[in-house]
Amino acid sequence: MTAKGGKYAHLQYKSAGIVTQRMNGRLIAAKIGGLYWMYWGEGAIHLATSMDLIHWDPAEDERGEPVELLRPRAGHFDSSFPETGPPPVLTDAGILMLYNGKNAGTGGDPQLGPGAYAAGETLFDAKNPALLVQQTDQPVLKPELPYEKTGQYAAGTTFAEGLVWFHKQWFLYYGCADSLVAVATAKGE
Repeated sequence: MTAKGGKYAHLQYKSAGIVTQRMNGRLIAAKIGGLYWMYWGEGAIHLATSMDLIHWDPAEDERGEPVELLRPRAGHFDSSFPETGPPPVLTDAGILMLYNGKNAGTGGDPQLGPGAYAAGETLFDAKNPALLVQQTDQPVLKPELPYEKTGQYAAGTTFAEGLVWFHKQWFLYYGCADSLVAVATAKGE
């Protein structure tokens, strides 16, 4: 609330993910270049840094506006907007971030219904968290199963929210049509 003299106190974003790393079998907040890093926002994904995990300083461009790392992309699953998902993970390849995208009513991904939410992946540079290295064009998780397409949000939702490392497996917890929670797993090393 006090960052940049209170300039951002009026914002009410609900979505943020602090960069983590695997250490001793757990995910903990990672320092890169002496700072903690957080991807935040919906509509566009921004970046902030912190010395203490409490006070955050949004990264700004030369105009004093928050740096926008991801924006909506026409013809893609995130054509309406991208939104930060579970905490990103620092890996040997870079910072892996799962994010949620909302498909536009028109001009979005024709394979998804209008308004559907699906998850994508990005890879940011390990030393420069603002540098996008790679981004998926297709969702890595999308509404396909009946419980992902029926419920309070009938347009379809696979909304990635929680990521856990447990017994050499990744567990991705995701919301389904705003009615259920499911989990997808992947083996790790």
